[in-house]
Amino acid sequence: MSAALAARMEHIARDVAAEWHLALGPRIAAGRYSYVAPAGDDAILKVVPPEDDSADQQIDALLFWNGDGAVRVLRHDRERRVLLLERVIPGTDAATASEDDAIGAAVAAGRRIWRSPPRAHPFRTAADWVRRWLPSDDAHPLVPLARRTFEGIQPRSDALLHADLHHHNILRRDDEWVVIDPKPVVGAPEFDIPAFLWNPLGTPSTRARTERRIRAFADSGLDGELIRAWAIVRGVCDGLPLRAGQRDEDRPQLRVVRELL
Repeated sequence: MSAALAARMEHIARDVAAEWHLALGPRIAAGRYSYVAPAGDDAILKVVPPEDDSADQQIDALLFWNGDGAVRVLRHDRERRVLLLERVIPGTDAATASEDDAIGAAVAAGRRIWRSPPRAHPFRTAADWVRRWLPSDDAHPLVPLARRTFEGIQPRSDALLHADLHHHNILRRDDEWVVIDPKPVVGAPEFDIPAFLWNPLGTPSTRARTERRIRAFADSGLDGELIRAWAIVRGVCDGLPLRAGQRDEDRPQLRVVRELL
């Protein structure tokens, strides 16, 4: 987040805190794309910048889940894109858990949030997401493969998905795991798994780790081949474009795609 954007978000946060009679603490550095700060002992105030349009329906998703598998919304202001959220305690993320426990956390939270959305809803589809983010075929040699793979996926819209379900967005609340920071779309639950494959931050993937994780999610009841397909599509979408001097192995998303080939 640029300094100018951070300042703009902080101004909104302080205005809202004053209106809602909240004691606003210092910004939490982990909120990289939004302005996030404690609001007293039991709440977190979050301001989502308009530039992050993938989070346009974040309020709608969290209100729909209503604390079941996700952080609770205590109050919100749609116009200013502000959420007052429960402070999840102890709040440790799944990156602190063992490999097996982290997968179990993702499965447990996913099973609670992957449910049919309301009949009339504002959410984009997973297919819409791909059409937006898949580059042109000449952008990288892996793009044509991702496009062919996507064209072979049967479209589904049976569940509301998190769309950024990884270790750092799964927090412990008492004795359960809940999600934060969704970028919601509707689609098949398998669409949610790829982000988990190339996380947590700072841990390079290996072919063995990727395959083991896919098998574990398949053992939980998901379609392993569909996870593989979505990992190829999402890995290319999320991994490109490369910055100057970057190679495929520098991008965890593209590393996973290469491991699946």
